Amino acid sequence: MHNIRFHNALNRIPQAVPPIWFMRQAGRYHEHYQALSKEHGFTKLCKTPDLAAEVALGPIDDFDFDVSILFSDILFVLSALGMGLEYTSEGPKLEFSLDAKTISRLDTSQNAIERLTFQAEALKKTRQRLPDNKSLIGFNGGLWSLFTYAVEGTHKGSLIKTKSSMDLFHPFMELLLPVLIENTSQQLDAGAEIVMMFDTAAGELSPALYHSLVVPYLEKLVSCFPKKIGLYTKGTTPAHYDHPMFKADILAGLGVDHRWSAEDMSRLPTGFSQGNFDQTLLFLPKGEFLSHLHLYLDKIYENGPPPGWVSALGHGVLPKTPTQNVRLFVKTVRQYAQEHAHMEHASAEHAHMEHAPTDPALKA
Repeated sequence: MHNIRFHNALNRIPQAVPPIWFMRQAGRYHEHYQALSKEHGFTKLCKTPDLAAEVALGPIDDFDFDVSILFSDILFVLSALGMGLEYTSEGPKLEFSLDAKTISRLDTSQNAIERLTFQAEALKKTRQRLPDNKSLIGFNGGLWSLFTYAVEGTHKGSLIKTKSSMDLFHPFMELLLPVLIENTSQQLDAGAEIVMMFDTAAGELSPALYHSLVVPYLEKLVSCFPKKIGLYTKGTTPAHYDHPMFKADILAGLGVDHRWSAEDMSRLPTGFSQGNFDQTLLFLPKGEFLSHLHLYLDKIYENGPPPGWVSALGHGVLPKTPTQNVRLFVKTVRQYAQEHAHMEHASAEHAHMEHAPTDPALKA
């Protein structure tokens, strides 16, 4: 039970039409989610497997995405470690910030693991209801992003407090990594084809710091599940991926933001290449939006799409994004890709005919 386009992308098998899915595709922009959230609230939706499945299926039914993703939140792992978590009108709030004193308040990895089983249950429920021709993926937060949230309650801004607390990163990872390893295992056992890691704060580190600080722990995690973990980072550059781990072909694939060129995306070293249309352009009027989308696709297809291309946004779908443009994105990408494939085929046929040897008997 999987989507053939997504399966091909995972294996870098060339294909005419790419798979499409969006980060936060089951989010605040979507009426289906809004109605359920109004009735139940965000936390209940995430922690009640049947409801989480219902939310995850909404955008599949509405937009015909190729892939469904676990409906949850990256911060539940911090809550499971004992940091508490409340979702307010101003965003998520932890009960305390991580520092040299409070790190002793974190719970054991085993207790944290037991508090996250609702995510695997949600995946099971989603897979049961998901059409056979759709793929299912899980997710976790990226290592650096989870650390920044733990230290200062956000992954945005200068992150001065976080970078001044880097001596805590290693002891924090010693607690966090076993939780993520077991949680990833549970998600895969529950039916996820891969588990994404969303590290939106990774680009706030220089390539050198990212390599020395984060990559060793990332490699430990990914090595437990070869070709089963995908990584999305925001604000990174090709230099961030210039490391032996990313060339070892153990990741399922890599996702990047809208700052990456099609050319640089094509050089991503492993698995699928996901991205990367600017999500803010979905707010434009239909004509302007389509103009930008066609320019983007022209660049993607100029030298052929990146290996294992998964068509997606540069980040998550933003609140209040017009749903008609989401629908139009899916339709346009598929139509453009199909037309390009037809033109390539026709061009190849024409070239073959021009260079085909002439039968001498026909000249007699």
